[in-house]
Amino acid sequence: MPALVYIHGFLSSPQSFKAQATQHWLADQIPSISFICPALSSYPEQAAMQLDRTLDALKSEKVYLIGSSLGGFWASWLIETERAHKAVLINPAVEPQVLVESLIGQTVENYYNGESYKLQKSDAAFLKQCDLKVEKSAAYWLMVQQGDETLDYRKAVNKYHRCKQLVEKGGSHTFDNYQQWLPKIMQFLSE
Repeated sequence: MPALVYIHGFLSSPQSFKAQATQHWLADQIPSISFICPALSSYPEQAAMQLDRTLDALKSEKVYLIGSSLGGFWASWLIETERAHKAVLINPAVEPQVLVESLIGQTVENYYNGESYKLQKSDAAFLKQCDLKVEKSAAYWLMVQQGDETLDYRKAVNKYHRCKQLVEKGGSHTFDNYQQWLPKIMQFLSE
């Protein structure tokens, strides 16, 4: 049975709107696809290990990914290290080590569970190490909205320039009208 792993963003959780919308839509429309959304640490090395364990535990022939924000960065890392077959990247983080460098020494808090984190230089260094060149361009569908108030969509458009892309005017970092795209997202992943 194929599996869909939804990878949430930095300081987010499986309770995020897109994760929940994806889970409910799949259960209703394609219950044969197993849905997994691990609650990831905001510490990069721990998050990478959690993703490794999640994918190792899957017995699926095909593993599909949807990654949002920092989750898009992780999805790209998993595709380029040949851990999954295809990925849809929703307003993905590009060079997240730059953001983490700006947060070093500050306490940041998860939006959903209140857990706090204090990022170190080693966290930025680990992200830089995981920031791989896009080689498997056919495996991606980049979906960005120009109104993203958190990340510069142009960086993603540039990094994934050889990949299938949807660039919408307006919108937000949340990716407005995400639910309407789920049928096409699943069509792309299962092609």
